Amino acid sequence: MNAPLPAAPVTQVSMEPQAAPPTVTVSQPMPPAPSATAAQAQNTRPRGRRLDLFELQQQQVPELKVLAESYGLVELGALRKHELIFEILRCNARYNGTMFGRGVVEILPDGFGFLRSPHYNYLPCPEDIYVSPSQIRRFALRTGDLVEGEIRAPKEKERFFALLRVDRINDQDPEKQRNKIPFENLTPLFPNRRLVLETVPGEISMRVMDLLTPIGMGQRGLIVAPPRTGKTVLMQKIANSISANNPKVKLIILLIDERPEEVTDMERTTKAEVLASTFDEPPERHVQVAEIVIEMAKRRVECGQDVVILLDSITRLARAYNTLQPHSGKILSGGVDANALHKPKRFFGAARNIEGGGSLTILATALVDTGSRMDEVIFEEFKGTGNMEIGLDRRLVDKRIFPAMNIEQSGTRKEELLLHADELAKIWILRKALNGVPPVEGMELLINRLKKTGTNVEFLMALQG
Repeated sequence: MNAPLPAAPVTQVSMEPQAAPPTVTVSQPMPPAPSATAAQAQNTRPRGRRLDLFELQQQQVPELKVLAESYGLVELGALRKHELIFEILRCNARYNGTMFGRGVVEILPDGFGFLRSPHYNYLPCPEDIYVSPSQIRRFALRTGDLVEGEIRAPKEKERFFALLRVDRINDQDPEKQRNKIPFENLTPLFPNRRLVLETVPGEISMRVMDLLTPIGMGQRGLIVAPPRTGKTVLMQKIANSISANNPKVKLIILLIDERPEEVTDMERTTKAEVLASTFDEPPERHVQVAEIVIEMAKRRVECGQDVVILLDSITRLARAYNTLQPHSGKILSGGVDANALHKPKRFFGAARNIEGGGSLTILATALVDTGSRMDEVIFEEFKGTGNMEIGLDRRLVDKRIFPAMNIEQSGTRKEELLLHADELAKIWILRKALNGVPPVEGMELLINRLKKTGTNVEFLMALQG
């Protein structure tokens, strides 16, 4: 007869990533009855399983607590979400489970890096995955690369999970990454592949944009918007149209210095990847989120992919850079440092169509008529840098006319590369007819005519030359 097993001890697991974290009690299963065999006792212990850190971060806290209890973790009430995930992964490692993770690489000045998670807007968090300098050199990793692979739990005196094996880089085989041409060495061209925004007959705003301001892959567009002119709703509609008509395009919405409720609304009304740094965050976080997003977009373009970034707003991003800029002694009117706008211009200037495949499209909003001299200076610096511009007009909003686009102030450079010759001729006829008409009456007339037709093609065919 087998001797009874000794009582299992109660182990205290203290978390390492945060200073003075709460203590989690791991309760082991009760010992079996004296007649139970050792194999039966072994079967009552939790078993390690295959866990994906990225999938865990997508789950809600109640689901994570259920999973934690299956590992014998108790007293979970004081734990935040990322602390709960950290404990689940550590327990899974103790039971010999396998773990996988994915994230965007951020390489620090010391030579090592971390995989940042989109669920935390690519900002540092306790479950970030450590990437060693040798792995960075071996696979020629750069900030912005999307890496997937197997990870291991932190060893004694370590604070972070570490990357064991690299399985995929930018959704491709790791060996293919060594022959990539750096983004700065790629040849930029004018946009020549169109992003059609028209979806259904009732979506008048997108039909108007297709006629007056066609967008191509690689466009660098500026939406000039006074306060409360519907820029946020317009960006939502643009995002939904791109997702519907171009599902292969990687779409990112970047919200800088925005209200938290607008971030939630954007996440729920669009299918895009929404990344945000709200107005209650410091300027350092605004800049950090923006820089890792643009680096991530560049790495995808290097792989031949098409990326679209909708930025709201370039004005607030420039404000953040101005706050962090060391004073050079050269101050422009409005308190803008002469060197502060270099980096936001480099962000906006990254938009381009690449010869041989791949493109980066950036549509950014610029705030005007806010009463701030700084905002006016920032807009003047960016005016003319884009190859497409949409001007929103408060007079149309006062009449509740949407889209509140000023026809004369809106247009696309080199639109002949995006439109068919017959379509271009009809649009020129339309612009001639609306030239000189006041903005309110002109947009009202165009909207009424569009409502009588089902598609833009039908509308243009009805125009008399």
